[in-house]
Amino acid sequence: KRTLFRGGQYGFSRQSRENTLASGKRRIQEVAALMRLGTHFVDAAHRLFTVAVEKNFVQGRRRAHVIAACLYTSCRQEKSQHMLIDFSDALQINVYTLGTCFLKFRRLLGLKLEIIDPALYIYRFAAHLSLDEKANQVAMTALRLVARMKRDWIVAGRRPAGICAAALLIASRAHGFERQHHDVTKVLRVCGL
Repeated sequence: KRTLFRGGQYGFSRQSRENTLASGKRRIQEVAALMRLGTHFVDAAHRLFTVAVEKNFVQGRRRAHVIAACLYTSCRQEKSQHMLIDFSDALQINVYTLGTCFLKFRRLLGLKLEIIDPALYIYRFAAHLSLDEKANQVAMTALRLVARMKRDWIVAGRRPAGICAAALLIASRAHGFERQHHDVTKVLRVCGL
């Protein structure tokens, strides 16, 4: 509920702010359970959500977008292998809408997040390519390819998922699997190679 303060300015009462924080924490826990995130992600996201409430970032935005931005920010800070598209799928929200909210939130907080290491995603996506018992060998070859790409500055300016897709495609073909580029791009949800 809104109250009138001195000087004729409107603001949220303390009780309303506490209700917002409590409902935000509950919703963060629900989304974290959906994404199988641990309690340290929930705590970090709740701290970020508290800052978002204090800086009025939640005003005029859907709560689900702000909560996803907070959780994704905590995942990026902890170097988790969760991608923004995972949150988009789980919450059934457009990934570009979430990306816009995340970028505005990051800019508001002045966060400098490191670029994600593509090697974080290799094992995750190799498991989805139906590589049977050779999945580990293909993943190791893909990791070596990513390391070589880093040394040659091929990863600069490219998205981690695209780097993973290229490395997994080359590695799976090197190990005798007849994978087409659309098989890999479907799993990694990237545009064609």
